[in-house]
Amino acid sequence: MKPCRIAILGSTGSIGLNTLKVVDQHPQRFQVKVLSAHNNFKLLEGQIKKYRPGHVAVGPEGLAYFLKAGFKGIKFYPGKDCSGLAALPDVDVVVLAMRGTSALMPFLTGLRAGKRVAPANKEALVIAGDLIMRQAQRHGGRIIPIDSEQSAIFQCLDGQRSKPKSVHLTASGGPLRTVASRDFRKMGPKDILRHPRWKMGPKITVDSATMMNKGFEVIEAGHLFNLRDDQIKVLVHPEAIIHSMVEFEDGACLAQLGVTDMRLPIQYALTYPERLNTGLKDLDLVQWGRLHFQKPDLRKFPSLGLAFEAARRAGSQPAVLNAADEVAVEAFLNGTIGFSQIYKVVEKVFLAHRIVKTPCLEAILEADKWARQKAQEIIRTI
Repeated sequence: MKPCRIAILGSTGSIGLNTLKVVDQHPQRFQVKVLSAHNNFKLLEGQIKKYRPGHVAVGPEGLAYFLKAGFKGIKFYPGKDCSGLAALPDVDVVVLAMRGTSALMPFLTGLRAGKRVAPANKEALVIAGDLIMRQAQRHGGRIIPIDSEQSAIFQCLDGQRSKPKSVHLTASGGPLRTVASRDFRKMGPKDILRHPRWKMGPKITVDSATMMNKGFEVIEAGHLFNLRDDQIKVLVHPEAIIHSMVEFEDGACLAQLGVTDMRLPIQYALTYPERLNTGLKDLDLVQWGRLHFQKPDLRKFPSLGLAFEAARRAGSQPAVLNAADEVAVEAFLNGTIGFSQIYKVVEKVFLAHRIVKTPCLEAILEADKWARQKAQEIIRTI
């Protein structure tokens, strides 16, 4: 069997590092052909020496460093040019581990080249889901999500001949699930970045705290599985053992359960339809004893409700939601605004936007740019 040839775009982040752990678990099954990173070039250097990819994209400082170091047999590219690496003929699967809207062009490029694209990135599908799904259908590209909730839905639907009645996206509730909303204004980055179940980057951890992250998954699931927004439910499940569920017309509800480790959905996306040993501990339900569920509190977490509204409005509205959130979260992380002000900034931008109903790529990017500028203007007045 020929090894699966993979490109990891964003190899120094959490998803990228876990993808390389999957490669290490089954070294005979994978070849790393492409690595990319933004600015953590020292960590990237170790990855290059170990995996010897043929192509590497990196930010300006790292590019200068590597070109001077003179690695033989490896082509180096500016980080902004990594989109083309998703279409290389010697790549079978593109792992999108990049953060933010920077993943959009590699996503589209990979699909247009007929690749299997495994996105851990939510933003691309949030801002341009219709466009992405059309490109996949037109060019024969395959999307197998890495995000644990979307992977769970994918697994529950795989092989089904009947369409789902609804899906239930589970949410851990984030670091503020048991914190009273009146205390949110006291929360700083150190408080927010302690997620109870997952180890993630700062941006996604803050989005988990506001539940905007789950809202993005609602929009994402609508595109991936051709669902209306009223078919998508959110269920708070603190143990994060059930990663999502699919309900069918006859009342049957299929759930995907597993240990809380991203290597499981990553490996499934790489080896689909085959399943291999992950090296992880088995799920012990007796040890857990009980699993708990509750409805999300939209008064406490209004960002989730705003995301549902963006899904209903569609068009350019999700792109505006995402861009405003990125700016507001960054402002919180650098101490410019308080935690409770994240939602206020995003809501003001959201309500000020004039929707483009069927946006082309240029219109999506323009809406993204407008929302970022508008959010910055609002932040300066706080």
